[in-house]
Amino acid sequence: MKQSIAVWMMALVASCAPVQPVDTTTRAAVSASTPTLQGFADRSPVRVTRSNGQMAQDFLDLTFRMESGRAIATMSRFETPITVRVIGDMPATLPSDLDALLARLRKEAGIDIRPTQSDSASITIQAIPQRTLQRAVPKAACFVVPRVRDWSEYMQNRSSRNVDWATLTTREHASIFVPSDAAPQEIRDCLHEELAQALGPLNDLYRLPDSVFNDDNIHAVLTGFDMLMLRTTYAPELRSGMTRQQVAAALPSVLARLNPAGGSERPTNDPDTSRDWINAMETALTNGASPGVRRDSAARAVRIARTLGWTGPREGFSYYAMGRLEVGNNSQAAIVAFETADRIYRASAATQIHAAHIAVQKAAFTLSAGDAITTIELADLAIPLAREHQNAALLATLMMFKAEALDLQGGSVAAEALRLDSLPWARYGFGNDNNVRARLAEVRGLRPF
Repeated sequence: MKQSIAVWMMALVASCAPVQPVDTTTRAAVSASTPTLQGFADRSPVRVTRSNGQMAQDFLDLTFRMESGRAIATMSRFETPITVRVIGDMPATLPSDLDALLARLRKEAGIDIRPTQSDSASITIQAIPQRTLQRAVPKAACFVVPRVRDWSEYMQNRSSRNVDWATLTTREHASIFVPSDAAPQEIRDCLHEELAQALGPLNDLYRLPDSVFNDDNIHAVLTGFDMLMLRTTYAPELRSGMTRQQVAAALPSVLARLNPAGGSERPTNDPDTSRDWINAMETALTNGASPGVRRDSAARAVRIARTLGWTGPREGFSYYAMGRLEVGNNSQAAIVAFETADRIYRASAATQIHAAHIAVQKAAFTLSAGDAITTIELADLAIPLAREHQNAALLATLMMFKAEALDLQGGSVAAEALRLDSLPWARYGFGNDNNVRARLAEVRGLRPF
């Protein structure tokens, strides 16, 4: 889950290990008028750009390991047409967001998936209060489990092997639990990630720059890569019960058919993410440790990434975490870390949305310094990316920053018009009007007076 966006101290997002004794796939924890957003295109925000050889390796690592690193012996999927029902205290925006997602899954992933009202649905989505959900799985905004049809059945089985994904051969039923009282965007993001994992890959990989199957939670909705992974999962050449070796043998021809532009290059030598780095990041990103311990953990993650010679999303995320944790402690160190993360992210077309997240952090410093021109430049570069990647919270925040910068320049009329334009996005991204007003006040509070 993406946590609420504070403005000058934007909370980082990362999945946290669940506390129950079996692996559970989760989205980590991060209303008044909530409009349907017509400005978001109904398609993948990111194209597939890597070679088929690399994506075959990614598919194997996503499919045959849990988030904890535990191996999965055989592939599992639904082998019949898939039906989805929604129960519980349904938020107003959930039906339209779910309909749009199901349409994309049919069109882009080729999956036969339809809504139903039957209690025999393949997948149940149940909306329950966030407090109830997090009592069961702390720090998870939402999660998905197999073999249960609703919350009460999950609570009866949550400590048993019945809800252990690694014990499946074929998927027949699963339940997704989402918060009924979160911001609309948070609920939509949960639908995308958890429905994708109910259907296909169960793992997350920090090395992926273009996927929701990444614990950095940078991507809000399913990407072209994610849709290709799901289309591959349901390719007729594959079936439930196949071993990793059997799937690996079939993948080259499957991907050549599904993604002919991917060529036949062998995968690059992109090593697994070390458990030491993951542990350091989890400590840095959770609230259980002291601020000093968290800063030390972020610095350790940076050292590990540099020692292992990583580039791209893992190295950038290490510096992002360091910068966030230095805000309020050592401003100069925070700025250097954000600049380093920004440089890493901007080096690749696949991580431009990552750089847009950094723009919020940098804009907080430039606005505080009274530098209206740079604040506007940062916002103007990042706003199209936030819109393209369907992140309303990020989009609204950037618009708020630009409005304050315009005010600093004396453009009060243009600033007020931009604030008004940001409100529908902010209500979708942050929830009720009180939350929106709080975000506006936080941004305005950064201005030098």
